[in-house]
Amino acid sequence: MHRIPATTLKAWLHDGGEISLLDLREHGQYGQGHPLYAVSLPYSRLEAQIERLVPNASTRMVLFDDGQMTLAERAFRLLKRYGYENVHILEGGAAGWRESSYELFTGVNVLSKAFGELAAEVDNVPQISAADLRARLDRGDDLVIVDGRPKHEYRKMNIPGSICCPVGELVLRIGEIAPDPATTVIVNCAGRTRSIMGAATLRRFGVPNPVYALKNGTMGWLLAGFELEHGSSRFYPDTPGESATGTLRERAFAFAREHGVTGVSLAQAEEWRGAPDRVTYLLDIRTDSEFAERTWPGAISAPGGQLLQATDEWIGVRHSRLVVADQHRVRSIMIAFWLRQLGWDAYYLDADLPQNPRHERRQTLADRHLPELPFLPASEIARLLPRTTLLDLRSSMRYRSGHIAQAAWAVRPLLAEALAGKEGRPVMLIGADPVIARAAAMDLMEAGHAVVGYNDEEAAAWRGAGMDVVATPDEPADSKCIDYLFFVHDRHDGNLEAARQYLAWELDLLERFDENERRAFRLAALQPAMP
Repeated sequence: MHRIPATTLKAWLHDGGEISLLDLREHGQYGQGHPLYAVSLPYSRLEAQIERLVPNASTRMVLFDDGQMTLAERAFRLLKRYGYENVHILEGGAAGWRESSYELFTGVNVLSKAFGELAAEVDNVPQISAADLRARLDRGDDLVIVDGRPKHEYRKMNIPGSICCPVGELVLRIGEIAPDPATTVIVNCAGRTRSIMGAATLRRFGVPNPVYALKNGTMGWLLAGFELEHGSSRFYPDTPGESATGTLRERAFAFAREHGVTGVSLAQAEEWRGAPDRVTYLLDIRTDSEFAERTWPGAISAPGGQLLQATDEWIGVRHSRLVVADQHRVRSIMIAFWLRQLGWDAYYLDADLPQNPRHERRQTLADRHLPELPFLPASEIARLLPRTTLLDLRSSMRYRSGHIAQAAWAVRPLLAEALAGKEGRPVMLIGADPVIARAAAMDLMEAGHAVVGYNDEEAAAWRGAGMDVVATPDEPADSKCIDYLFFVHDRHDGNLEAARQYLAWELDLLERFDENERRAFRLAALQPAMP
């Protein structure tokens, strides 16, 4: 039987075998409550993400939705068509899980965030309040504030005077940011996790500076009544010179030997990735720009700090094997170390960058199974109106901010609802990634609709073709925005009550873990911080 009860799934999650638990609801629904080890794979993005999240078609897989089974059954049939062999459905979905007295966790990246709280406790990470930091700044103390988030998050809002250096980059670049060992280093993020993990990483690596995590990050700063900067461009320095890198590498190798972090060759990694009985991910944890310039064959870009913060966004198979790559080994050894503490079978790639990287484009699932869909420019859309129904497949928030006046918003699970009363008219898809548009087109065609094409241009092109572009701040209604998690995002828009709720949520996560879930963290490997 392809349907399994919650009790069976609970046993599978802790039996040590590989398993992929996929939540097919849209991201906003996922964030309102899901089992701990569930990975968000919205039905709207099934074909776009399944091969990356679950690269082995024989992996044991469990799908679930809200309990109505509509999405799960639909996705089950598609995945079987795509060659996935070991697919099951959770009976009763998320509702059935709760009815079996198992926890549904709100929010996103729950496992990583709970681990951050555990690392703060076990490593006794020193934390500094916003008020204390403000007082030190006013006194002119010798300190540097390092923002451990990526550039795009840092630009949105940051502590005044801080320097952007993502957590995964800290051990490689902190020597240039704070060359004087007497300078106090304070690591912050938007909330807690990356502040804690950044400070813990520097202390573990033996950085001589006094290191603190800013308690509650930029949210704590706002809640203390202080102003943030916006649009800042103080970014981390370039990679240090070869002599400095060599010294750091020797320290990293010593750290790896002390903590049992193992390196593997590229040949070994490629052999693992080709094995049919186990999933292995090769993750390039360097910066986006480094990855774009050159990488290892088969590697996926997963910048190290974000990988720790949001492991479930890259890794869809529990108990799989991870190989993390960085040409200096410094970053990869530290990230592999933390991934091992999180419970993963993680290694660092002990291999230099290839001189002549291969850029082979392999045939994807979308190439093999989704219908071709022509791109139509904005001028062609204008010609098709008003005889054609326009469906805008972008996110609900992008739709609200500006869309073609005649376009209705839709997401793949809601296509039938969006087209109610419009049967018999051809459909034009607007603003979607081509794979997402082709997947939606497949569902529409199978339901008897004619799809004429898609367009992913921006508002300027639509206006240039003579179409009205309008903003609708309240449409779709909040209740329809199933792709958007207001609970998480409102905290970044000056909503202080949302910030308080979010911080309370983070602090409460570990208390909700059961004994098996807590035991999955490798607590014995977490030794006191290095001096």
